[in-house]
Amino acid sequence: MRGKKSTPHRDPTDPPRRRANRRKGHGTYANDRPPIISLISRETGEQRLWVCDHANTRTCTALIAENIPVASTWLYTDEWQSYRGSHPCHATVCHGVHEWARDDDGDGRREVHCNTCEGAGAGLRTYLRAFRGVHKRYLHLYVSTYEAMVNAKRVSPKLIRRMCIIDLSMHPSYT
Repeated sequence: MRGKKSTPHRDPTDPPRRRANRRKGHGTYANDRPPIISLISRETGEQRLWVCDHANTRTCTALIAENIPVASTWLYTDEWQSYRGSHPCHATVCHGVHEWARDDDGDGRREVHCNTCEGAGAGLRTYLRAFRGVHKRYLHLYVSTYEAMVNAKRVSPKLIRRMCIIDLSMHPSYT
C-alpha cells in the first residue's frame, strides 16, 4: 500500500506505478497495442475494420488500394504520415491547427473530416470495454464480431449463421 491520496509519497525517486498500457505513440502488435484500421463508406454506412501488426505506410496504402475504388471515391483522413500518397483523390484535415472539418467546395457542408471513423473507434472501444481486456491473439475475433453486428441492419438467421458457423472457404488451412 502506498498510503492515502492526500498523503505524499515518502520516496520521491520511486515513481508511481503505471496503470494499463499507456505508452505514447502509435501501437504495434509487438508492443501489445495492435492498431485497428477502419474504413467507413459515407454512402452505405458499412464499416470495415482490420487488426494489423503495424499501421505504417505500406499497410495503410495496401488496405486503401484494395478497398477503395480509385476513380469514383474520395478518401478523407487526418494528416497522419501513413496516409500520404495512398489514394489519388485524398483530402485531409490538420488536427495540429485545430481543424476538425472543412468545406472545400463552398456548399456549406463540411465534407472533409475523419470524425466518422473516430466515432466508430469510440464505439468499438465501448464494445470491448465489457470484456475487461482482450488478448491480442483474439482481438481480431472480437473486432470481426463487432463489425458484423454494426453492419447488420437487423438480427437475422443469416447474421447468426455468419457469426457462429465457420466458412471453410475463407480459411484455406482447414480445407
